[in-house]
Amino acid sequence: QVLGLGMMLMMATAAGAQAVSKDTQVAQAVLAAPEDRRAGATVLGFENGTLVTLRQGSNDLVCLADNPATPGFSVACYHRDLEPFMARGRELAAQGVTDDKVRDQTRYDEIKAGTLKMSREPRMLYVMTGKGIDASGAVEAAYTRWVVYVPFATGDMLGLATKPAGPGVPRLMDPGTGGAHIMISPPRP
Repeated sequence: QVLGLGMMLMMATAAGAQAVSKDTQVAQAVLAAPEDRRAGATVLGFENGTLVTLRQGSNDLVCLADNPATPGFSVACYHRDLEPFMARGRELAAQGVTDDKVRDQTRYDEIKAGTLKMSREPRMLYVMTGKGIDASGAVEAAYTRWVVYVPFATGDMLGLATKPAGPGVPRLMDPGTGGAHIMISPPRP
């Protein structure tokens, strides 16, 4: 009986995922990107619960639409060279690796081993989250943060702190790894 209820909930979630149109997913996905880069971004979104390319872009950004099966609102845009890294993260999550630290360490080990491609040049990630979408279509409690991937960088190399120093203060996370990144998280409103 519990299994049947679980299956019904999954089917309802998949049906709900279909309710978000392609155009709406594209419009929402690009909100994380700088305005001048939105029109040319490739957009990945959900069709019948499966991640697909909703729009092929003309620039170097890939944007990921909000997953309607997940509570809240979360979209991201990143340089196309980060797609193997991001895709591997999605693959590990689909395999049941839900611990962020385990998922990250797996990818970092694969980058170091040369089995996962990662640009050695800095690459950008933009993330927008919120509570959801209100009746007017706006993101409730929208919050944007920025991440600059700088593989194998250390705090000493960049002259950057590796521990939090307060809201809005950049810091280097995961220094020395293939996933080293500068996190810039502004104060929340």
